[in-house]
Amino acid sequence: MVGAATAKVGPKFEVVIPKELRRAAKLKVGDFLHAELRSNGILLKPAAIKQIKFKNELKRHLRDAEEDRKRGLVYGPFESAEELLDSLHKGVKRLRKRSHRRA
Repeated sequence: MVGAATAKVGPKFEVVIPKELRRAAKLKVGDFLHAELRSNGILLKPAAIKQIKFKNELKRHLRDAEEDRKRGLVYGPFESAEELLDSLHKGVKRLRKRSHRRA
């Protein structure tokens, strides 16, 4: 079994994994690899697709949450649970006043 091989870093920092290593690792075109910096170099290992999808979904949700914060659609931050509850109670009172005005 092949354990190591040499690869060259291209002009766009792409690295071609030698054929014998690709076969041994059962890599296919389109597979994702996780790159991890180690003290003695860079370790490449197969990345689970679920992890990648989760990370992309998490990034999307965080981006949406940040947009909501910028548009003033969220409350907080709060220093304590008591401060949070006070804010919620005030919000409920405002909503009740609005609904009474419409009725």
